[in-house]
Parts: sequence; structure tokens; C-alpha cells
Amino acid sequence: MNRGLFITLEGVDGAGKSTHLEWLSEQFREHGRTVRVTREPGGTPLGERLRDLLLNSPMHAETEALLFFAARREHLARVIQPALEAGEVVISDRFTDASFAYQCGGRGLPEARLETLEAWVQAGLQPDLTLLFDVAREVAESRRSTVREPDRFEQERADFHDRVRQAYLHRASRYPQRIKVINANQSVEAVRRQLLTLLEPWL
Repeated sequence: MNRGLFITLEGVDGAGKSTHLEWLSEQFREHGRTVRVTREPGGTPLGERLRDLLLNSPMHAETEALLFFAARREHLARVIQPALEAGEVVISDRFTDASFAYQCGGRGLPEARLETLEAWVQAGLQPDLTLLFDVAREVAESRRSTVREPDRFEQERADFHDRVRQAYLHRASRYPQRIKVINANQSVEAVRRQLLTLLEPWL
């Protein structure tokens, strides 16, 4: 069986990407594909335990980066790679671009350190398509303000989220064939029209 399709969704907290996750999966199911929806950090029992630590426990920035990649290695081995080998479509809410955005852009860690982890953990595996939901600061802030129990990333200051956004856009300019920027300031319907246009070659 042919290798499956690996799609990731990225964006700052409040970008609205999770709103479209199930809708995206339905587009592929309607075309007869088997879809695996997952998330990072998480996706496995161990990953979900690490997720709770990462989102709620203060820690050193390097510890944070290492735990994200530890959860990712488990995610790849237990979920992503087996699903791709079975020919499934894997749609993940965040992947490695988030590490470069949050730990390098937001925390200030050197990209070279994460590139070393990326090479070790992923062994060359990259998403086939990354959808980057980009929003203006005020839109993201408004959406984050409605979260009842914000995690420690959602509680970060505006300048942190600004750095994360710029790091994402830098990644998009560096890898334009893989990362497609979605204008997520618009209505849900307008965003989905953009998504359908981008997904057409893959459906």
C-alpha cells in the first residue's frame, strides 16, 4: 500500500486551527480515505501525561524543548508512522514547526539545538503539508480571552505570542512548498474556502 498523507495544523494560541480539525478530516473521509486525527503534545498515553506537565508545570526552556521531542518520538513510533505505513491520512494539531515557533521564537533557544533534535527524532520525516493559521494580535488575544482555564502558554504575555507568530512566518518563508499560510482573521466559511483550494491537489 502507498504511504499515507501527513498534514499538520499550526498557529499561535487563538489562531482558530482546532475549529477546522474535524472538518478537514471529513473532507478526506468523503473521498474514501481513512483518517487519523491526533495532536501534540499528546497522541499517545505517555504523550498525554507529558502534555499535562508541559501545559501546566513551570520548567526550564531546555527541559520544555526536550520533553516536547520526547513526546514526539513516542507519537511518531506509536501513531504517526504506523498510520502512514497503512496508507492513512494523518492530521495532527501541531508538530515540529510548533517547537521552532514556541521554543526558539518564544523562548529564545538556538535553532541549531532543535535542528539536532529534529534530525534525531524524525530521521528525515516531515509533513507533506502544513497549514499555518495566521491571525492578527488583537484577534488572537480576543479568542484567548474566552478560554476558561488557560494553560501556561496561553497565559504568556503579548510579546511572547508576537515572537511565536514571527517565528512561524519565518518558517513559512523558509519552506514555502510545505507550509501554506491561511488568513485566519476571516469568518469560518471564508477560511474553509481557502482550505479547500489548498487541499484540492491532495483530495
